[in-house]
Amino acid sequence: MRCWYAVRTTARWELLASTELSRRGIENWLPVCHVKRRWSDRVKVMDQPLFSGYLFGRIPISDRIRVLETPGVREIVCIGKNPAPISQTEIDNLRTLVSASPVLVPWPYLRTGQRVRIDRGPLAGVEGFVVRAEKTALRIVVSVDLLQRSVSAQIDRDCIGAVT
Repeated sequence: MRCWYAVRTTARWELLASTELSRRGIENWLPVCHVKRRWSDRVKVMDQPLFSGYLFGRIPISDRIRVLETPGVREIVCIGKNPAPISQTEIDNLRTLVSASPVLVPWPYLRTGQRVRIDRGPLAGVEGFVVRAEKTALRIVVSVDLLQRSVSAQIDRDCIGAVT
């Protein structure tokens, strides 16, 4: 059975590790976001890994050694000595958020807060936490519990459905 796992990489090697894993036939996903970088003479929009130092791999346990031998890969995130799987729901939520292309901002991990489900718009079906409420917009956070990392996006208040 192939589950999704968080793969820790060497700093700034996420793209190279992802490319090499793909070359080896191992399914992986490196979520990226657009960020503005400012220099003295210009501003440029660049792609940057959403979670610095991590990518996600759908790895059969039998391929664990092949993953660990990949240049740029440091480890598969484990609890104790066993690799810790990430739920398909968390991966699906992140994929939906990244593919909708809102302005994404890395956000501190949250344990408490109001959990909501988005019912309308390009992010329909995504669950997250409300961290800031304004008159017309909400800032929600989608988290990956295992990594204790999160991203935030601003959405219209009208898109929020059931509050759980």
